[in-house]
Order: sequence, then structure tokens, then C-alpha cells
Amino acid sequence: MSQPNTMEPGMEPQVQDNTSTSRTEFLVSLSSKVDAMKELITRCSSSDQAILDGELQTLVKQLETVIRSMAMDLSKIPFSDFKNQFSQPGQINVGESPVSASQRENNYEDFIKGIHKGMQRNDAKASSDILPPSAETLQPGYQGFFCPLTEKIMNDPVTIETGITYEREAIVEWFMRSSEYVICPTTRIEIKSTCFCSNLALKSTIEEWKERNEVMRIQIASGSLSLAASEAMVLDALKEMQLLSQHNKHKGHMHIIGITQQVVQLLRHDSMVVRCEAMHLLRSLVEDEDGKVIVARTRILTRTVKMMSSYNSSERHAAVSFLLELSKSEMFLDKIGLTPGGILILITMKYNKEADPLAAEKAEEVLKNLEKLPLNIRCMAENGFMEPLLDHLIDGLEEVQMDMVSYLGEIPLEDDMKSYVAERASNTLIQMISGGNPVIRREAFKTLVQISSHPPSSRILIDAGITPLMIDEIFSRRIHSESLDSQEEAAAILANILESDGIDFSNIKVNKNGHTISSQYSVYNLVHLLKCSIAEKVDANILRILFSLTKLSKPLATIVSVVKELEVTQTIIEFLNSQLEDLVTVAAKLLIALSSHIGDTIASDLTKTQGQPEGLIKNYDSKQISEKQAASANLIAKLPHRSAPLNLALLHQGTVPVVLSRIQEIQRGEIRASSMRLTAHYLEGLAGILVRFTSGLLDQEILQMAMSRDLTSVFADLLVRPCGSSEVQRLAAVGLENLSSQSLKLSKPPLEVRKPSRPINIFSKSRSVTNREGGRLVLTCPAHRGVCSTTTFCLLESRAAERLLGCLDNENPEVVKAVLSAISTLLDNNVEVTGSVRALTELGAVESVFRVLKVYREEEEVLQRSLWLVERFLEMGNQQLCREIYSNKVLSTMLVSTFHKADGNNKKMAENILRHLHRIMNFSSKSFVM
Repeated sequence: MSQPNTMEPGMEPQVQDNTSTSRTEFLVSLSSKVDAMKELITRCSSSDQAILDGELQTLVKQLETVIRSMAMDLSKIPFSDFKNQFSQPGQINVGESPVSASQRENNYEDFIKGIHKGMQRNDAKASSDILPPSAETLQPGYQGFFCPLTEKIMNDPVTIETGITYEREAIVEWFMRSSEYVICPTTRIEIKSTCFCSNLALKSTIEEWKERNEVMRIQIASGSLSLAASEAMVLDALKEMQLLSQHNKHKGHMHIIGITQQVVQLLRHDSMVVRCEAMHLLRSLVEDEDGKVIVARTRILTRTVKMMSSYNSSERHAAVSFLLELSKSEMFLDKIGLTPGGILILITMKYNKEADPLAAEKAEEVLKNLEKLPLNIRCMAENGFMEPLLDHLIDGLEEVQMDMVSYLGEIPLEDDMKSYVAERASNTLIQMISGGNPVIRREAFKTLVQISSHPPSSRILIDAGITPLMIDEIFSRRIHSESLDSQEEAAAILANILESDGIDFSNIKVNKNGHTISSQYSVYNLVHLLKCSIAEKVDANILRILFSLTKLSKPLATIVSVVKELEVTQTIIEFLNSQLEDLVTVAAKLLIALSSHIGDTIASDLTKTQGQPEGLIKNYDSKQISEKQAASANLIAKLPHRSAPLNLALLHQGTVPVVLSRIQEIQRGEIRASSMRLTAHYLEGLAGILVRFTSGLLDQEILQMAMSRDLTSVFADLLVRPCGSSEVQRLAAVGLENLSSQSLKLSKPPLEVRKPSRPINIFSKSRSVTNREGGRLVLTCPAHRGVCSTTTFCLLESRAAERLLGCLDNENPEVVKAVLSAISTLLDNNVEVTGSVRALTELGAVESVFRVLKVYREEEEVLQRSLWLVERFLEMGNQQLCREIYSNKVLSTMLVSTFHKADGNNKKMAENILRHLHRIMNFSSKSFVM
């Protein structure tokens, strides 16, 4: 009257006796195709006879056809074909016969559902309509495996007083629902006690039975993957294995039969859905070490990174979840870090929280796991994620700190990152250089050199107290066994800080005695180091420090005084012959800064130095402009122009042809430079060298050079082709002024000829042509009362005057001032002013000067030169010119304003011009009130 609560080993299972004809036919057909496939394979692999290429291709095609046919057959069999061979399960009611219940319990669909219940999947079906079931290969369940209450295979069977076995949860719930008395759900017999005991033997038997059947299910799913001809079949097999892989005991079997490798290959499937499901299964399979070992031998990480960059969020999530599982194992820490693009994509995901918060969260977890390997931290920093490196640098152990500071010193940092590192790690880095570990000190110095090169970082480092330490490193060696690298790098750090704008050097303390970086103490020791025998890189950085200090007047005076006292001018000049380009560049810059105070000494010592001064001009790449070239050319240009020995040395050493050639190459664009600023700066130096020669025209050698090289035309050309530099235009105007001042002396007496040596330009506004004595022509310059040419430096003959007047519209007042000075040489008392006024008037000089007065009325020196020109125009011009000047109302207003507001010469000239206008127009004293 009750069911047995145990199952004897010899108990027979309840199975169906009849087999569907359709299934039998299917198996026979499948078997025949397998035989055909084996025969084809044997023929292809046979080595007994040679197979022609055409026959081999035919065999391969036949083999492919058979395999495709097998796969199609398997994929097209619906599950419904098998349902008719099993009776539908019904509700187990009290009083039913065991045989009837057994028939229903052995239904294949309920059998699969029972297994899924054991896997916490109560609503799953055993198979989809695509994955073909093979009930014969599965061991059907015994009647005693099913709980009478749930009709499911039991997980935790317990036996009650009547000897009937139930699922623990089901019978407990039954007892709780009973009110007055308790009966057995199956026998309906009242029971006195609700106690029960575990049926361990049955539980063990059920577990063994489940294991055998689940292994078979794994093999079926694996076979389905191998023969799958459709995406649906692949997905069905993957989902089946995902359920089975939830139990660790099945993962090992999947690894053994090769499922793990099969699934890895599916990551290359065309279907995104298949790739995602495969990745989900792999994530489960690699939870144990065996799975990790298997995938470690594949190139799965490359595919994973590619999937993480997908536009589809499901694919990204699947990939990053899989990578998160791998990152938990030390086996994969280096492999993930070495996978191209892996860490970069993870960092991108991490900072893309708004677009994909789930991926960002998992990416952050992966990165956190990867931090366990120092090389990964470096890779993160190289890709812009500095937080892990800085965290370990600040809080890590000494060994870890050594690695982190080494990486930090080697990684090129963007400017904004330099400031960020300075904010977070400046105190730690300063502590490191104060410590006794030479390796950490060296790497900390390298890092500080890099971050101090960004000006905003300088203030942070100063506030952290770096200056006294750097001064101490420069002036004394703290560790005797340490090389000079720390001295070099300390000087570089201090130079970087001082080169930053907006820092008041006078307040930067360098020691406890109150000395500052710009004090006599600091300057003296720095200059003194230049006389010592130390490395050139140290010299270069010390010169950078001194050059930065020259930007302020007080430190400049201190440096000049110390340089004179220690007599190091010659030492600095000798640096110009160094092979270290940075040393030559900064030495030239420092000498330029000092030239306004000790320029004569520098010029004298330069001519006494071997290979100089010509080495500053000639010893360079003819097709490339460097900072060194620009600084060297400007040094020669800035030294006092009155230094005859220097000028003659330059002339005798053949520098002039080189300078002229370089100017032409720059104007033609034949010389490369890193920037237009550098090109313009170099051209300024070259133009300045030519200007220095025009200051020494009293020397006949220099005069002949200027005439033979036609410097007038060179300067006139620089006025219109200055390569974007207003300074070049100013220098050109100064050069023309110097040349024009010599024109009167060089202008020849009128030359009488029957026929001009070259055609006369009858449209020239710079030449007066008259006839006398039998039609012979006498050619004279309206300004110089003689015959002029380009060799006489005449501004009118060379057309330089026109180009000068065109520069009066320049926005730079210094250029305008220089141009006005050059034009003024044509109105000097020594020349024919009337002719010059006439020639300049025809060139539009009056209108140009009026525009200057309108724009630069607040510039005192420009105003003074402009008023002087207007006064000369009024004094030496004709009546028509005077009326034209008077008719300019802006001029009258400006003159009155200048008379009332200005002082000295400008006030006097304004008064004179107003009086001229008053007399010319015959105004009464009442019409103008002074």
C-alpha cells in the first residue's frame, strides 16, 4: 500500500517498448551517410595510390555535400516527432497505479524538465525545436526518482512515517498546510508524526543517474556544435551548455572533450548573437584553472579586445565580463597587458560612464585587477591613466616605489599631465631625492626634470620646497659615490622653474640664511661653477639659470658685476665652440643679455677666440635653421657696432657672402625651420649683421664691400620681404638710414654725355633731366646735386624711398620711427631739400606722414619725427603743397592739441608749423588764438 523508499541496484527502469518508424528511418539514413563519409575520407587520405588534383577536388566536394546533408537532417527534425512516442504526464492522484504513474514519468520532456529542476531551471525545456533529441542515448528515469507531490526528480529525498519518499521542501510545505490532522499525500493515511528522515541511498542514486545523463547531454551538445548547419542550432547548443556549465563538475568534462576549444572558435562567427553566447559560455568555463589554461594557449584575448570595441553593447558587455574573469588569475595579468589595444580600450570604457555605465564598471574592475602587475601600471600610465601609478608611488612599498618612479621618469607626459603629477606627487618626489637610495634619487630627478618643464608646474614645485634642495645639489655633492647626474638634473630643474613666466625670483629662498636665488650669494656660486671643470650639460643648465635671472634688472646688474669680478667672459665665449648645441645656444643668449653692459669686452674677447667670430656664421647646416644658428647670428648683430676689430674680422673671414646667401635662401623658402618664429629670428640676426657694417662705412674696406654688394637693394628688398618680422623691417630702415647718410659724399659731379649709358626712365620721380650745350644730357639727383646710383646708396635712385613710405602703415611704432629717420636723410640741411621735397611729394610722402600723425599722435618720438618732416615740407615746399597741408583739418586739430599738451621740441615744432600756416594763408591775428 506504500511506495518503497529505496531503489535496489537491480531495479529495472521504465522505458518505452516501441520506437517510431520515422526515427528509425532517420537513424538508418544518418548511419548510411556516416559510412559514406568514412569511405570518402579513406579515399582522400589513402597513400597507396596517387590522386589527381581534379579527382581530389571532386572527393572534397562530395565530402562537403555529405556533411552538409547530415547537418541539415539533424537541424530539421522537430521535437514534436518524438512526443507521440511518450504518454503525456498527468497529475499524480492518490490511488493511481504505479505502472500508470511510471508511464507518465518516463515522458522525455518531463525527464528533461526534471534535470533542469535540479539545476535551478524549473521552466527550461530539454531541447529546442532545432537541437535534435536522442532519447535512446539518455538513461530514462526510474519511477522512484520522482516526487509524488511535485512530479519532479528529487534533489533532497526524505521518507515519512508511511515509508513514502518526497522532496524535502514539498513535504514540509504539505505538513504546514495541514490543520487538524496530517495525512500522507499518497496513501491518504493519517500519520501521527511529521518527522522524516533523509533517504541518502536514493539521493546518491539520483545524483549518479543525473551525472550520467548530463554527461550524455554534454556530448550531444558538443556533437551539435560540430555538425551545426544553422545559427539556431549553434545557439541552442550553446545555451544547453551554459546551463550544464553552472555545475563545476561538468566543466572538467567539457574541457576534456574539447568543448572549450570549440567555443573559442565560435568567437569568429559571423553572427553577433552567436559570439555573445559563446563568450558567456567561455566566461563560465574559465572560472576554473583548467579552463584558463586551455584558453591561455589560444589567441582569444585579441578577439576579446576586438569585441570590446564593438558598437553593440551586448557584445561589449560579454567581452568585458569575460576579461574580468580572466583578470582574476595571475596567469593572464601579463597577457592582457601585452594584448595590443587592450588596456587602452579598458581605459576608454572606464571614462565613458555616461554612455555605458555597466561596461565602465566592469572595465574599472579589470583595471584594478591588472594593477597587481607593475608593467600593466606602466601601460596604463602610457595611455593616460596615471592614477594607479601615482597611488603606488605615494603609498607603495620602497620596491614598488622604485618601479613606479622609474616608469614615471621614462613616460613622455603631456603638459596637462605634468601639472597633475606635480599636484599629486611633488611632495613624494622631493622626499625621494632627500633619501639615501641612489636608484630612487636618480629616477626621481628624471621625473622632476620632466614635470618642471611645464611652467604651471613650477609654482607647485616651489611651494613644495624644491628650490633649496636643488641649490644644495648644485653647490655640493651629498653622496660621494653618486655621479654628477644629480647636479646636472638639479640645475635643469632649477632652470626650468626660472624659465617660467610670472614668478618673482626675489622671493624664492634658497637656504635658511634668507638668501634668494637672485642674491649675490647664489649668483656668485653659480658663476664660479662655470670656471670649474664640470660636465658640459651642467654648464648649459647653469647658463640657463643665469640667463633667466638677466630678465630682471637687479639680478642682471649682479650677474654683470660677478662676471667682471671673476673674469669669466672668455669662459662663456669658449662655450661657443662646444659640440653640445644647447650649450652654444644658451651661451650666445647670455652674452646677448650681457652685451648692453660689457659688449666691448665680449666683442674683444670674441675676436681673440680660436675659430671666432666666423664660426658663429659659417659652421652650420646650410639647409636647416636651428635655435643655435639664430642665437649666434643675433649675438654678432647685438654686439657694439663701433667695434672695428670685430667688423673687420667678420669681413676678412668671408662672412658677408654667407649672410647674403642665407637671406636670399630664406626669402626663396629654400631653408627649413621648425617654426616661422625661428625663421624670423634668424633673419633678424642676419639683417642685424649687415646693419653693423653700415655703421662702419668710414672704413674703406667696409665701404667698398657695401657698394660692391649693393646693400641698398638688399635692405630695400627686406622692407617688402621680411618673412613676417617687423624687426627685420626696422633693421632694414636703420641700414638704409646709415647708407643714405653717405650718399652726398658718394654722389659724383654732373656727368655730361652725348648718350646715356643706359636708357633713361622718363617716369622716374627721383631724377631730374635737363638739356644744355648742343643737346647733351646732364643727369643729376634732385637730392644730392650729382649723379647717383645704387652704389651711392641713394634712396631715390634705388627706389628704396618708395618702399620706405609703404612701411609707414606698419602697426609697429618702432618700424615707423626707423622709416621716418631714414626718410629724414633726404631732407637734411646738407642735401638739396627743395628737390627732395618735390621728389617725395610726387611719391605721396605728405599723405603718408599725415596718416602717421593720425595713428601715432601719442607716440612721442614718432610724433617728433613726423612734425619735423611736416615742418620741412612747409619750409621748402611750393605754395600748392602748403595749401594742401593747411587744408588737412586733422593736422590743424592735432597741432593745436600738441601745442597745448606737449613739452620741449614737439611743442616748439607744433608752434612753428602753425605760424607757417598762418603766414601762408594770410590769416589775421584774430582768426587764430595761440
